Amino acid sequence: MIPDYKQIYTDILEEKFPEKLRDAVIRLKLETLHSAYDILKFNQLIFGEAEYEVGLNNQKLRSYDRESILRILSYQKRNGLTNVQVSHHFKISRNTIAKWKTIFKS
Repeated sequence: MIPDYKQIYTDILEEKFPEKLRDAVIRLKLETLHSAYDILKFNQLIFGEAEYEVGLNNQKLRSYDRESILRILSYQKRNGLTNVQVSHHFKISRNTIAKWKTIFKS
């Protein structure tokens, strides 16, 4: 069962940032939250860049679906980035990126 991301983020925005719900871009993005990759991008839009300590603690709780992993690896290939550069961009361990590459043979 997939979580209802739209409802989760709507509740968060209503409670913490009600002014952001008036933004047409944010309302449109709420409709397209289907994968972990979408959530990563939406979090950056809503909350901005997390401080290092907060981001590090949040990273421990993330999980990625196949579609999101393939999109991240595709992003790396399309932009010619190293594992370290991708890991900094998405705040994922470089070892995780390397592991994904061996699993999915990108």
